[in-house]
This record gives sequence, C-alpha cells and structure tokens, in this order.
Amino acid sequence: MSAVRDDVAADGVTRVRVGAMSEQGMDDRDIRATISRLVEEEHRLRKGKVDDAERRKLTEIEEHLDQAWDLLRQRQALRDAAGDPSEANERPTGEVEGYLQ
Repeated sequence: MSAVRDDVAADGVTRVRVGAMSEQGMDDRDIRATISRLVEEEHRLRKGKVDDAERRKLTEIEEHLDQAWDLLRQRQALRDAAGDPSEANERPTGEVEGYLQ
C-alpha cells in the first residue's frame, strides 16, 4: 500500500490513498479521519451511476476501509493487553478481506 494522504484529482475530487498508516505514526484520530474521508468518497461514488472505473475505485476504497478498521482494532487490542498501540501493523488486503464481520 502507498502512503495515506489526500490527493485532489484533475476533476477536483479529493481521493484518499491509504497505506503505511502504521509506518507514518498515525494515531487513532488520524486513522478515523482517513476512514471518514474514505466513507465520504464511497458515498459520493455511489450517488450516481457507477461505471467500471468507479466500480474499481469503490472496491479499492472498501479494501482500504477494511484495512483501516483492522488497524484500529489491533491498536485497541494492544492497549487492552497493556501493549503499545504503535506496534500494530496493517495487514494485507487479502487477509483482512477474509475476516467475518
């Protein structure tokens, strides 16, 4: 995954790129803000007619959301076990996609 940051595309739409959240020293608030931006982008895409390119973007957003939520859960589990939440790491998309909610 690439770095977490907002990119403004040529069409003026802000797109969130997620990745290396744990390597960037993001805290829970930063991760939640990223999740909020991803959800906003997801809702924006779902409002209209979805073409193939937008469908691919939606899939990517859903994968990134799963990874971000998983990272938050890992950080909380470490805190609950008197561990260091900064030791949590993002798991590969294929791994978190297979989890049951």
